[in-house]
Amino acid sequence: MESPTITASRSVSRRGEKRFHVEISKTGGGEVVAQGLPAWLSTLSAGPASARGPESASPQPPTRAAPNTAQTCRHLHSKVSQALRDGRVSATELCRKCIDQIQRTHYLNAFITITGETAMEQAQRADNRIRTGKPLGPLDGIPFSVKDNFCTENIKTTCASKMLKGYVPPFSATVVQKLLDQGAVLVGKTNLDEFAMGAGSTDGVFGPVRNPWSYTTLYREQSTEDPDSDWAISGGSSGGSAAAVAALSSFLALGSDTGGSTRNPGSLCGVVALKPTYGLLSRHGLIPLVNSMDVPGIMTRSVHDAATVLRILQGRDERDSTTVQAPSTPPSLPEHFDIRDICVGIPKEYHAPGLSTDTLAQWSRVAAMFEQAGARVQEVSLPHTQHSIVCYHVLCCCEVASNMARFDGLEYGHRSTIDSSTDAMYATTRHEGFNNVVRRRILSGNYFLLKSNYERYFVKAQQMRRLITEDLKNVFRSGIDVLLTPTTLSDAARYTDFIQEDNRTRSAQEDVFTQPVNMAGLPAVTVPTALSRRGLPISLQLIGQTLQDWKLLTVAHWMEQQVNFPMIHLHGDSDERKLDRSVRERTHTIGS
Repeated sequence: MESPTITASRSVSRRGEKRFHVEISKTGGGEVVAQGLPAWLSTLSAGPASARGPESASPQPPTRAAPNTAQTCRHLHSKVSQALRDGRVSATELCRKCIDQIQRTHYLNAFITITGETAMEQAQRADNRIRTGKPLGPLDGIPFSVKDNFCTENIKTTCASKMLKGYVPPFSATVVQKLLDQGAVLVGKTNLDEFAMGAGSTDGVFGPVRNPWSYTTLYREQSTEDPDSDWAISGGSSGGSAAAVAALSSFLALGSDTGGSTRNPGSLCGVVALKPTYGLLSRHGLIPLVNSMDVPGIMTRSVHDAATVLRILQGRDERDSTTVQAPSTPPSLPEHFDIRDICVGIPKEYHAPGLSTDTLAQWSRVAAMFEQAGARVQEVSLPHTQHSIVCYHVLCCCEVASNMARFDGLEYGHRSTIDSSTDAMYATTRHEGFNNVVRRRILSGNYFLLKSNYERYFVKAQQMRRLITEDLKNVFRSGIDVLLTPTTLSDAARYTDFIQEDNRTRSAQEDVFTQPVNMAGLPAVTVPTALSRRGLPISLQLIGQTLQDWKLLTVAHWMEQQVNFPMIHLHGDSDERKLDRSVRERTHTIGS
């Protein structure tokens, strides 16, 4: 089958805003041809790999994964880090380009706060270190973004809620500080569902986040409507972070993952999203949703980059008593890996109602790919899966009710002007500050925790959580190394279709494959595999054993090399194209 060509084009919406499109067409020689990559990034990357849609024939991958030129090019951290050290690009230039990209793609609504001036100062300091041969680490000078529920010193942190309007933390979350200590450059805070409660990044006070893939030619060709009215959701609740990485506004982003809030948008936006083992990354400075399930998540454009970030962020933190000592890990993921040593489990209960034909086709295709390469693939059973979403909902609401009690209008954030009494001030502050989604979860949680209901709901949910965790442990004890599952039921829904249902229903549908991992504290990563018939990303999830994140990423890296997912490359502006016409016109060819 012929592989597609990726080119970029530009159009103007009815509102006069510039839209950046990626055109996917086919070449006669069965090779991938990538054009339209911005000149400033073209010099650092050799272009994307090929795309195979759901209808593609099963590939014949080698038993051992050899280095793949296309995939090596996706290791943007290492590529850009080397370019910074070689002097081919400066940190300030890189930072400016990312900030420009944020502004050019403002219609995505991915960012709440852009830290342009601070970012340029950080980039200048990175240039000075690199110039003197004293970089702080592999991320020195690399732009990154952070979901706006992580505290950032002297930078607004809103949780996309009126309740925290104007709140400026006096400290940074541990994971943010670790990146800054490595010299990474913070370009902005990203949009989300209010207090991270949602699965679409549509319920925040700053408005919904749009999926960058909605502005590809392949998607637009199938739509007769204006781009301002027909666009797909980015997923949630970390949709802003996923959109930022997908749209090349930053090279990596932090999200939070309570029931899939990193993996869901990563899947829908076509980026790699890692949910580490619970306790491997510090939660200090992450405004809590569900303390027993919250985990900082990592979003990048490749598994290799996710592993680089994980090595920097993992480890014990004296400010978070739930953190654990990180196991020793090699400097980087192995390029040569014998997949024949791996046993892949396919949970039969994950053939859930509503699973799209495109997603099922990819699940079957990748499972066959593992088997053809020599890995053992076998069906496994997780019998309590059918109860997991209800269990998760009860426990989530209970912890939300507890965590949201701190927002009372006294110490920080919004405070109502109604002060006839303390009780009146409390009530009106919380009514004005929280949206309906947050208020409903608080009410539900308090109901479940009533003395008359505590045993009936909360205790039963905790017992079911233990059974779900035991199911997963038993599967791994049987010799399974990783589980291969869908991440979402389908590709990204149209915004107008998504909002037809309430937040609770949407979250229950979208979290069905992701939340069991959080209840068990296991690591999981989602890897994009192909484009759907609508031209939107489809991703699959790999689930690993506790503290075996590195092994999980090694398998994910092998899988990523085989599937060859096409990456969005947004067209640069005309001045940028003039900087390096030869690079812009260069065609990168990778065998199909």
